[in-house]
Amino acid sequence: VFEKEILEIEKKIEEVNAFAAEKKLDLQYEIDRLLGERNKKISEGYKDLEVWDRVKLARHPMRPYTLDYIELLVEDFVELHGDRLFGDDNAIVGGFGKIEGQKFVIIGTQKGRDIDSNLYRNFGYPKPEGYRKALRLMKMAERFSIPVLTFIDTAGAYCGIEAEERGQGEAIARNLIEMAGLNTQIIAVVIGEGGSGGALALGVADRVYALENSYYSVISPEGCASILLRDATRAPEAAEKLKLASENLVEFKIVDKLIPEPLGGAHRDYKETAENIKKEVLSACKKLKKIGIEELKEQRYNKFRVLGQFSE
Repeated sequence: VFEKEILEIEKKIEEVNAFAAEKKLDLQYEIDRLLGERNKKISEGYKDLEVWDRVKLARHPMRPYTLDYIELLVEDFVELHGDRLFGDDNAIVGGFGKIEGQKFVIIGTQKGRDIDSNLYRNFGYPKPEGYRKALRLMKMAERFSIPVLTFIDTAGAYCGIEAEERGQGEAIARNLIEMAGLNTQIIAVVIGEGGSGGALALGVADRVYALENSYYSVISPEGCASILLRDATRAPEAAEKLKLASENLVEFKIVDKLIPEPLGGAHRDYKETAENIKKEVLSACKKLKKIGIEELKEQRYNKFRVLGQFSE
C-alpha cells in the first residue's frame, strides 16, 4: 500500500516540475514539501521490514541488474560471448573493462525486465554454458593477472532437462574448484538474489559483499518450503527459518560486509547504489593486491572451509 502512495507522490512531483518549467515559475518550495512527504513515507514503509519483505525487495523488477552497474561504473567494457564448447548463455554476461582505471574481468548474472528480455535471459537462470563461459573469462583474467569482479543475482541455476544433459552439476562444481585456486584476486557482490549453487558458482571469492536488501542462501524460500515444509506457499515462513536477512549473512560470516542502499532500496537510485559498490570494490582490490597470490589462495580456502562450523 505504501508503495502505491509513494508512486502517487512521485507522480505529483513530476507534474509540478513540468508545470513549473512550462510556466517558468519557481515552485521549489512545493517540490521540497512533496519530497519531504515522499521521504517520510519511504522511511515509515521500509522501517523494520520482515525477512519476506526483504526477499521481495531483492526481487524488485526495477532493481538494477549487472548490465546497469556495468553501464554506470565500467569504462571501455568489451563483452565476450560463448564457452567454446556448446554456445552462449545470455543469463550470464561478462567481459573486460576498467573502473577508475583499474582493469577487471567482470562477470554477472543478468535478468530481464519484460517477457521478451526475460525469455532472452532465461529469467536469470544460467545454463552450463553460462558457467563455462564465466570460467573461461576467469582463466583469461588469471593469464593476464587481472582481478575478477562478479555480480550475483539469480534464484538458482537452470534445472531443465537440457541443462542436466549438458552437465549442469559438473559445470558448477568445476567453477567452485577453479575459483578456489584461481591465481588472481576475486571480488563478489550479491546485488539481488543469491540462490543455491547457481549463485555460489560465481561466489568463491576473496571478498564477498552483499547489498543490504539482497539475500544469499543454499536454497530459495520457495524451494525450501516445497521440500521441507511440503507447501510452496509457506515461503515467507521458510525465509524466516533460513535467516535470509542480510544482517544474518554478516553474523554467520557468509559475506564480509553489507553495502548500503539508498532510502527505499537500490531501485530508487541506481547511481548512489553503484557508487557505494564502487567504493567497496576498489578499496578491496587495493588491499588484496598487496597480498601474495599463494597467501591469498590460502586465505580464500580457509574462508570457505570454516563456513557452517558452530559450537554449542
